[in-house]
Amino acid sequence: MFFKVVPVAEAQLSLLQALGSARVKARMVEEVSLARAVGRVLARDVVAEEALPPFARSTVDGYAVQAEDTFGASESLPAYLQLAGEVVMGRPAEGSLREGQCFGIPTGGALPEGADAVIMVEHTELPGDGTVAIMRPVAPGENLVQPGEDARAGEVVLGRGHLLRAPDIGVAAAVGYASLAVFRRPRVAVLSTGDELVVPGEAPSRGQVRDVNSYTLAAAVTTEGAEPELLGIVPDRMESLREALGRAMEADAILVSGGSSIGARDLVAGAISELGSPGILLHGVAVRPGKPVIVAVAEGRPVFGLPGHPVSALVMFHLLVRPALRFLAGMDPFPPEPVVRARLSRSLSSRSGIEEFVRVSLEGSGPDRVARPVLGKSGLINTLARAWGLVRIPAESTGLAEGDEVEVIPIYPI
Repeated sequence: MFFKVVPVAEAQLSLLQALGSARVKARMVEEVSLARAVGRVLARDVVAEEALPPFARSTVDGYAVQAEDTFGASESLPAYLQLAGEVVMGRPAEGSLREGQCFGIPTGGALPEGADAVIMVEHTELPGDGTVAIMRPVAPGENLVQPGEDARAGEVVLGRGHLLRAPDIGVAAAVGYASLAVFRRPRVAVLSTGDELVVPGEAPSRGQVRDVNSYTLAAAVTTEGAEPELLGIVPDRMESLREALGRAMEADAILVSGGSSIGARDLVAGAISELGSPGILLHGVAVRPGKPVIVAVAEGRPVFGLPGHPVSALVMFHLLVRPALRFLAGMDPFPPEPVVRARLSRSLSSRSGIEEFVRVSLEGSGPDRVARPVLGKSGLINTLARAWGLVRIPAESTGLAEGDEVEVIPIYPI
């Protein structure tokens, strides 16, 4: 299967189609308070049970008036209205407004009955005789919010599947929700394979390296709103891999780094194939870096055998793992991304027939923004740390020229 590499788009489609049953298991619903709901995905619509606001409110400090009483008013010829009362915040106005009258009103105050506009206090004067001088006219509806203007009664203000941001929490509070039904965060088992690996706090001996992928992948999982579970380093032995993957099956998704390439000691593909149906979907994607990735679905959960090289692993995370985690979380797997355009600082060559993603840093802004390739082998993690995003070279292309305008795909959501 390794030599039957497929394009990235085909790999993504195959994975998401095979994940259909994962919706049921992974998308369990829980209720959380508004204070804990930001960054979560709504499991049920948020509906305004009543109009928002439920009454007409002033948007300025000033005076509630009948707009017709202000027509023709100017600084040289003010309109004089009798001050008939004051609106107190949190309470309805006492009495109704009649022709030739006005009520003092604060920002957010409830409009008194009979009023249809508010004149800003800056456009008034107080002669001191119980009247208010209006220095300019206002139109009906000016400087106020009408009942239901923010939301109509029965309107869905936040839809199921929506990723909650800070303003959304305010919307939910405004329509009366103290808590929200959200999808449980997907739990993602993360493990690294290889006899050469040691934990970061340990000094490696000659021929050993510290485990980088467990922690970078766990961090990437966290930035996507999922919960990583680090299962540690697994030796290059089939029985060890089987045992570790058996524990990993408690999670909603599994990430295994290392052991995805062809080699006598690479046992990951065999161990993954034993986890359950439908099994391995593909072993190899027509992309660089990250070609030898394994993509599988086992009993409704996605399983990824990611390359051991850190850059390759994180590029494959962005292209394949991220859409799967968003799918499990109830979100759009491919959300609209901010388009960042820049001019390439140097020419890049590429082999036709394989899609290539080049790490770049960004310099400058606007039309002067430059995408500068951060070159280096896929085993060098520092090249990705210095990059802001990726530039895609299409499979049918043989490269890009210096000065070409390119779209830069942001690597990280934060």
